[in-house]
Amino acid sequence: MKAVYTKPFFTALLIILVDQVVKVWVHSHMYLGERIEFLGSRGMLLYTENNGMAFGWELGGQLGKLALTLFRIGAVVGIGYGLVYLIKNKYHRGLIMNMALIFAGAVGNIIDSTVYGMLYGYAPVFQGRVVDMFYFPIIRGVFPSWVPIWAGQDFEFFRPIFNVADSAISVGVIMILIYQKRYFKHQEIEVSSPHSEVVEE
Repeated sequence: MKAVYTKPFFTALLIILVDQVVKVWVHSHMYLGERIEFLGSRGMLLYTENNGMAFGWELGGQLGKLALTLFRIGAVVGIGYGLVYLIKNKYHRGLIMNMALIFAGAVGNIIDSTVYGMLYGYAPVFQGRVVDMFYFPIIRGVFPSWVPIWAGQDFEFFRPIFNVADSAISVGVIMILIYQKRYFKHQEIEVSSPHSEVVEE
């Protein structure tokens, strides 16, 4: 395999391994709902499981779960193909690495959804639950009375509980959005090169 393929796929493999090691450790050493604080009440491991997408979002019922898992598998195939395309066409290295992060995160959560139910004996294949554990409720308070809809209700930032795979996807997407002009700049230059100009008579 060419060196240009090695780094992004090695990075993806490393993230997948770390994600799965953390999830297996949490499942093996913690009970559902248990918390281990490492930043006091502002940062902790909190063992949760969800049936759906990143940060606990989900579709209802077994059919919804099956559809989501199959969609994830199709998405991973598409992302993997896209990653190879970017490498072959020599896109910006930053874009390639961030796509590798997204690919790794998607694969990490697919493993949970596909085999965890069968592996841990609580559901058939494709019906597994995603293991989440990182929880950072940094800011807590109450919405003031002048805030529409949520006045007087408790608020918390950051509320979602997530895992390594979720983090990889989020970082990859955010970095692509931030640096999109830089990542696609060389493609714009190629399109506007002298060879592509139409000579006027």
